[in-house]
Amino acid sequence: MSLNNSSNIFLDSVPSNTNRFQVNVINENHESSAAANDNTDPPHYEETSFGDEAQKRLRISFRPGNQECYDNFFQSGETAKTDASFHAYDSHTNTYYLQTFGHNTMDAVPKIEYYRNTGSISGPKVNRPSLLEIHEQLAKNVAVTPSSADRVANGDGIPGDEQAENKEDNQAGVVKFGWVKGVLVRCMLNIWGVMLFIRLSWIVGEAGIGLGVIIIGLAVTVTGITGLSTSAIATNGCVRGGGAYYLISRSLGPEFGGSIGLIFAFANAVAVAMYVVGFAETVVDLLKESDSMMVDPTNDIRIIGSITVVILLGISVAGMEWEAKAQVILLVILLIAIANFFIGTVIPSNNEKKSRGFFNYQASIFAENFGPRFTKGEGFFSVFAIFFPAATGILAGANISGDLEDPQDAIPRGTMLAIFITTVVYLGVAICVGACVVRDATGNMNDTIISGMNCNGSAACGLGYDFSRCRHEPCQYGLMNNFQVMSMVSGFGPLITAGIFSATLSSALASLVSAPKVFQALCKDNIYKALQFFAKGYGKNNEPLRGYILTFLIAMAFILIAELNTIAPIISNFFLASYALINFSCFHASYAKSPGWRPAYGIYNMWVSLFGAVLCCAVMFVINWWAAVITYVIEFFLYVYVTYKKPDVNWGSSTQALSYVSALDNALELTTVEDHVKNFRPQCIVLTGGPMTRPALLDITHAFTKNSGLCICCEVFVGPRKLCVKEMNGGMAKKQAWLIKNKIKAFYAAVAADCFRDGVRSLLQASGLGRMKPNTLVIGYKKNWRKAPLTETENYVGIIHDAFDFEIGVVIVRISQGFDISQVLQVQEELERLEQERLALEATIKDNECEEESGGIRGLFKKAGKLNITKTTPKKDGSINTIQSMHVGEFNQKLVEASTQFKKKQEKGTIDVWWLFDDGGLTLLIPYILTLRKKWKDCKLRIYVGGKINRIEEEKIAMASLLSKFRIKFADIHIIGDINIKPNKESWKVFEEMIEPYRLHESCKDLTTAEKLKRETPWKITDAELEAVKEKKGRNDHGGLLRPCGKGLYLSSQSVYPDQEVF
Repeated sequence: MSLNNSSNIFLDSVPSNTNRFQVNVINENHESSAAANDNTDPPHYEETSFGDEAQKRLRISFRPGNQECYDNFFQSGETAKTDASFHAYDSHTNTYYLQTFGHNTMDAVPKIEYYRNTGSISGPKVNRPSLLEIHEQLAKNVAVTPSSADRVANGDGIPGDEQAENKEDNQAGVVKFGWVKGVLVRCMLNIWGVMLFIRLSWIVGEAGIGLGVIIIGLAVTVTGITGLSTSAIATNGCVRGGGAYYLISRSLGPEFGGSIGLIFAFANAVAVAMYVVGFAETVVDLLKESDSMMVDPTNDIRIIGSITVVILLGISVAGMEWEAKAQVILLVILLIAIANFFIGTVIPSNNEKKSRGFFNYQASIFAENFGPRFTKGEGFFSVFAIFFPAATGILAGANISGDLEDPQDAIPRGTMLAIFITTVVYLGVAICVGACVVRDATGNMNDTIISGMNCNGSAACGLGYDFSRCRHEPCQYGLMNNFQVMSMVSGFGPLITAGIFSATLSSALASLVSAPKVFQALCKDNIYKALQFFAKGYGKNNEPLRGYILTFLIAMAFILIAELNTIAPIISNFFLASYALINFSCFHASYAKSPGWRPAYGIYNMWVSLFGAVLCCAVMFVINWWAAVITYVIEFFLYVYVTYKKPDVNWGSSTQALSYVSALDNALELTTVEDHVKNFRPQCIVLTGGPMTRPALLDITHAFTKNSGLCICCEVFVGPRKLCVKEMNGGMAKKQAWLIKNKIKAFYAAVAADCFRDGVRSLLQASGLGRMKPNTLVIGYKKNWRKAPLTETENYVGIIHDAFDFEIGVVIVRISQGFDISQVLQVQEELERLEQERLALEATIKDNECEEESGGIRGLFKKAGKLNITKTTPKKDGSINTIQSMHVGEFNQKLVEASTQFKKKQEKGTIDVWWLFDDGGLTLLIPYILTLRKKWKDCKLRIYVGGKINRIEEEKIAMASLLSKFRIKFADIHIIGDINIKPNKESWKVFEEMIEPYRLHESCKDLTTAEKLKRETPWKITDAELEAVKEKKGRNDHGGLLRPCGKGLYLSSQSVYPDQEVF
């Protein structure tokens, strides 16, 4: 896009005239500043043109002598500075702003502060000047100085900036980690678990090298796809603390995030116990070998595990910096242990190791171990279920996202690199151990082959050893039998033991840190209000000390059980459920096609993410089907609970985006469907004004539109456009929120217009979308039509005619007390305000009294200040008591009761339907819908129709037959036989007196005067019009009238044309 600026936009020429875009030019040339001051008349501001030269490059006009400054700015992309020390890429300084636009303006340059969410923890949201504010400023024709406009344009001097600066100062001592120490180290330590040292060799023995590699590859496929999805989500905007919970909740919403966040935090807490018990079991095995048992194996595990978790808690509570240092030390030990294994594979084996099955790299062993040899009860999926937990731990870095310097860069880089490195090590160890160690060995150095003996064809037989008796009796060594193969193969066995300690303790430490962090983020969002206690953080790093204590207690409880074989599958399934939702989040966000989904990490695919989600769910059942069922049941229960509670959060989730897309698609699809009488339903536009001001009108309309039709509450703001628009925009969200709070399924719409009728006309024409457009106008009966100004009555009647012109049915509702309760609302607001003032005053007095009691002598010197507050107390209390003691008539108690009458269950009675003329059925359909509601189910329909006196029974039978065809239940039918009888003289006199103020009487005036009156008051009744309807006005002529349950509600309805049927 190119900007074609006029050549004189920055020149100091004097304009021929002024307009509302007039501003003062700021001269950037220091040498010509004096000349600029002499020029008192500001130039025109000429708007930028996007015309025919849109394809040309950016063109800038210069002041005389300033072209060199701009040449420096554009020279070969290098940083250039002007005489004013202007940096080419500094877009937030006043100098840049003036150099760019050449004049002062209230328009704001782009800044990140304008795009923050309200209440963002990154800093305060800054509001850019609105168009109204800019117009008002320009209309004043006030010269804008650099000290004011620049501050506004650049977001300076706005309330909240000082808070942001103070917040930056407070963050100075916070410990933040980079991608290596914060993500890579943690993920590697968590993925390299104890499984690497004591179970991988057994997996190779069972599945063989070939299937073993496939098992590792399948597990890495799950974690790799999850890593890609995590990277995509993490780079789509800011990432705060909470790890997996934060990523899922901000993508799929609080329902999914809240359910998975709680079980994910619990899984991490129990995982601490799992890893600590694994460490304790290894220590107990060493104690057994040295015959140094303290009590018995079970109690020794409890003692060692309890001591270990206390030490880990101390490291965690000491701070993230100490915990990170401990993780680095453990990683070094782990890397040395892994290197020790690989070095041991090339060290020549001795006779003892050969008797235990280790022969260094041998092609025959590799070939023999390549295929599977599953023992009884084992298979591919059972072996995979045992290995898969070794591949988890990829979220260890993401779980401390709040402690990372740059989570958007650290999480993708550290997580994916950790997955790659650990996968290479797993594959390397599996292949190496499979090529060096046979499946079965006796451990007896005398089981060698003597010359002349027949070889059984095994690899060990070819290498001089006979382990054939292992086929008939159990052996203690080899891949299938010895879990300490890596220790035997390594160059120095104790280093493998140290590696086991490092793997278990590092995983336990990572889980002990992750669980409180995730739990704190969940509690901060206040999804589960009972857990708000654990949201508090302490210190510079906002450490969740309360969460640490809770995690410690959970871990201690499971350590004391000392038997985690049952709970371990559930924990693995909890982690897999998190992985599945992360993958689904990535797919869902991509599928919703929201413009806000713009991840910087582009190596992902929505269908691959969906495949990863399905794969995670499948693996859950492979590992343990009953644990998977339990996981889904718990998650479903929490999902329903959060959905029912409806937390007051708005995170712009992909669920909202997909809801919009689905609604839009359905609306577009609906436009292709022709209207059918079976699908007709009242879709109402209700002239309530503010929905809270006429609740009864809204309630009765909602009674026949709820769950069946569209309902739009409309308000027309009449008056000066600027004021009306400002008032209208300020109340839109509040009034829609009122509808939601009161569980009224309706929309709120408002327009600003010069007169009420014009506003309603606009609403009738523009409201709705596609097929979801209003077909019925609902208005209240104008009680004061006789006393109201004639123009108001004209507008009211004109609105009815406009509705018919737009082919919209009309429903006029009347209750004896009227609908408008705005005066009652004003009194209530005033009472609430005074009550708040009273409570605040009482709190202030109480605090001051406490200070006096505890202040001693100092309180005596402050007594005068206290007395000033005390003196105001009687005045306030008196005013409150005065209002509270008002007579009930001030509140119009009857009006208040009338405004809520349709919220209550209606008493048993009848709904009288005066279906005198066929209006298409709207008069009959609305009361029928009312009877379907619970509040109106005790009300039966009583139908009144016109007929002849001598055919009452025949007319009744015909109407009953018609209603039965319409499947309308009714209590009774009344035939009105005197409908066509002319009214008596008294009724005729009342009618003429009623219409007298609205007659034109043109026959009594000269032609010129009559024509003038017709132009001035076209709505008045002419003699010709009255004569034309002379026959009609002599009978009861109205489309339909309802009087439900004898409660004084009159509802008159009329469809557009009688031939438009609704049945």
